[in-house]
Amino acid sequence: MAPVVTTTKDNSVQVTDTRPAETAVVDLRSSSVREVNELLSSPDAPKSLIVTDPQGAHALACGLDQDLSVTIDGHVGYYCAGMNQHASVTVTGNAGVGVAENMMSGTVHVEGDASQSAGATAHGGLLVIDGNAAARCGISMKGVDIVVGGNIGHMSAFMGQAGRLVVCGDAGEALGDSIYEARIYVRGTVASLGADCIAKSMRQEHLDELTELLVAAGLDHDPREFTRYGSARSLYNFHVDNASAY
Repeated sequence: MAPVVTTTKDNSVQVTDTRPAETAVVDLRSSSVREVNELLSSPDAPKSLIVTDPQGAHALACGLDQDLSVTIDGHVGYYCAGMNQHASVTVTGNAGVGVAENMMSGTVHVEGDASQSAGATAHGGLLVIDGNAAARCGISMKGVDIVVGGNIGHMSAFMGQAGRLVVCGDAGEALGDSIYEARIYVRGTVASLGADCIAKSMRQEHLDELTELLVAAGLDHDPREFTRYGSARSLYNFHVDNASAY
């Protein structure tokens, strides 16, 4: 039987039988988000944890910096798995604003849909969203890889500096506005491209990296069905002739 995390009368978290080979379970009906996050940040955190009944809680599993496996069984609110390092976090439902915001490494997997600003400012790691992602997916991304199984909303990858955004469905308006060196791959249609974002050729190196990303996300789409988008590099330095594009 899996170990169970409970809250004692003095409001401390108690874990019964934390053998590394087993999985601990915590129920958010009887424990707080703070208690769960403190447990996951402690030196003796269980290597595998299931959080039940999250009920849309905000800031759950944030700031993790250990090699942990965390499964959140249900829907979560704002900023789930923000600032993640090393950990693997799975959300079996939908995620609110800013899932995996400022992630540094590790993996975050949302099995449902994600609200706006998924993966915002993230520096590394892999964010997988099985469903759709709303507006500003990957805004100001700085090295993260994001794979979306469905569609994304407007202004996605705005000011994307580094990393890869893969969209298996359609993309909304102003895709890649003011993009730097991030790469975008879209399988479906794009409503419109943002300032300085253009379609680019798919060389073998791009097909190879796209294949790796799709495999990592558990998808089997043909990479040749995607179009690559990136920076035209005309806005790198201010020039008066380009003022209307800013």
